[in-house]
Amino acid sequence: MRVLVVDDEPAARAKLRRLLAAHADVEAVFEAADAPTALALLAREGAVDLALLDIEMPGGSGLQLAAALPPGTRHVFTTAYAEHALRAFELGALDYLLKPFHAERLAQTLARLREQLALPTPAAALAAPPGQWWVSTRSGRQRIALAEVQWLAAADNYVSFELPPQSFLERGTLGALLERPELAGLFLRVHRCHAVNPQHVRVVTPLAGGEAQLRLSSGAELRVSRGYREVLDQLR
Repeated sequence: MRVLVVDDEPAARAKLRRLLAAHADVEAVFEAADAPTALALLAREGAVDLALLDIEMPGGSGLQLAAALPPGTRHVFTTAYAEHALRAFELGALDYLLKPFHAERLAQTLARLREQLALPTPAAALAAPPGQWWVSTRSGRQRIALAEVQWLAAADNYVSFELPPQSFLERGTLGALLERPELAGLFLRVHRCHAVNPQHVRVVTPLAGGEAQLRLSSGAELRVSRGYREVLDQLR
């Protein structure tokens, strides 16, 4: 499993790294001293199975960081303050470890994580019907109608399914998702960073240099880059 440790105290990070090293299935441990660094690390290294988060940190609390983690990231708080436990579990925390904790207490948490990782996701247990897609939310997985998705946007190692005012992140690249048979033909790639659902295009405005501006049914606007101008004929 891949684990992210976020704590502004080097000694606390070192202790967790040492305790995690005792578990053979912990294949990678990443460290960050604050929330911005943690989010940048996730964008660079990809998803983790578990985030161990301190709460009181400069640059943003662990509670704020938990709310900003990629969907589906399990997290545990490691803190000296018991008073944040209720809010932590409201944010979906897997566990709450009060410092100082011992190896046995962390082992209990990892055992609980292993049980969750062994469970099949709804997407694996039940395929979505044609025209629908499973997306991740903080409360689990849910199905959305692809016809309601106005555009797909690349976001580092994720793709955002945009259904204004909602959006859902799915791990992967835009190019790879557009090759999936469920999405093939439903979206047109108009830029290296986004693909549009033609059914939601309301206005196409030509721009200089072969580019264009699209206005969608939600009022959102997307740019058609010069490299994809051949798709304009399919939007008129």
